[in-house]
Amino acid sequence: MPKFFILCALGLAMCSYAPAQQPSKPGEKVPPPFKMPPEAAKEVNPVKPTAASLAQGKRTFGIDCAMCHGDDGSGKGDLAEDMKLKLPDYRNPASLKDLTDGEMFYIIKNGKGDMPPEGERAKPDDIWNLVNYIRSFAKKESSAESKPANP
Repeated sequence: MPKFFILCALGLAMCSYAPAQQPSKPGEKVPPPFKMPPEAAKEVNPVKPTAASLAQGKRTFGIDCAMCHGDDGSGKGDLAEDMKLKLPDYRNPASLKDLTDGEMFYIIKNGKGDMPPEGERAKPDDIWNLVNYIRSFAKKESSAESKPANP
């Protein structure tokens, strides 16, 4: 039951989080465009993608990410559909090929666009586990494609 309340609170927080792209009032500042710090790209994931890491990442993804990104990483979660957001399909290897693990960590920790930040709520290892798990979506899909069909 507590998970239900956590999910509801997260869903409400995500619905109410909508950074303004245009000033709605005179004198209001427009937030600067998203800019990735160069040092973020160079950060190396210190957590190996072990079974334990992937299990922890799956747990975190289910609580914090699946409502938008879908349980399967397809980008078709209920909240994303309701908000009419077009999210990348993490099952497609091309969707993450240009992002380093460090960049993914930075985006998860700090947010990007409509995605709210994890901030200090998540420990660094939890975010690294999440990076490992998100990367595993494409590996699952590509290994399923490479298996020959049973005659």
